Amino acid sequence: MKLHYQSTGIGKPLVILHGLFGSSDNWRSIVKVLVNTRQVITVDLRNHGQSPHSTEQSYPLMVEDLFELLDDLDLDKVDLIGHSVGGKVAMAFSQTYPDRINKLIVVDIAPRQYQPEHTAIFKALLALDLSLYTQRSDLDQALALSLPDKAVRQFLLMNLNNQNQQLHWQINLPTLFDNYQALLAAVCQTGRVEVSTCFVRGGRSHYINADDEDLIKRVFPNSSIVTIEQAGHWVHAETPQAFLTITSEFLDA
Repeated sequence: MKLHYQSTGIGKPLVILHGLFGSSDNWRSIVKVLVNTRQVITVDLRNHGQSPHSTEQSYPLMVEDLFELLDDLDLDKVDLIGHSVGGKVAMAFSQTYPDRINKLIVVDIAPRQYQPEHTAIFKALLALDLSLYTQRSDLDQALALSLPDKAVRQFLLMNLNNQNQQLHWQINLPTLFDNYQALLAAVCQTGRVEVSTCFVRGGRSHYINADDEDLIKRVFPNSSIVTIEQAGHWVHAETPQAFLTITSEFLDA
């Protein structure tokens, strides 16, 4: 699959993968800083952003999508950052194609299987009849009943397009929901990944817990785990300066 991507800057290539319900646009503020020293390629995963839609969604497929993109861009070796679902794609890619990775940064996700915590979000979004709305503000108000967290709603509504006075989802919600169990699945279940890796977790997030530390060290022996105490799951958005400091120090070492 030919993924949509944005490439800016000149220098050593760095590829960034977003998480579930995200897109390459979510990383704009981080990219503005990183492009001072390197080429940054932000990617829309399949069924997200401006990338093509498909009825299939799995980590092996997303790994091959990324492999195809690197080949199309003639990039032999890159640094790779992945957040949440994008972090799992990055981990799986690093195990499948370790020779294509210099360094890996995994943001607030472990290689284990997760519980279906996004079901309420899927159901709330799928229950909406977008033909009844012309303004994002009206849609936000309708979602508030089932999704009271305004920050979560604002993040989700970034996936809306307005075409001919009609709102449309950029993300392929039905397929993502149908394949949700595949997105919760563990990656790197066999063998070890020798790529130099930094796991960055939010201190207020539960996505990487104490039990995960042993798993991470076993699967990624050349890894470190850094905690930004004041951050939640969206580490890069909530604490951009701290995240950039950790990222730059690791990649430039």
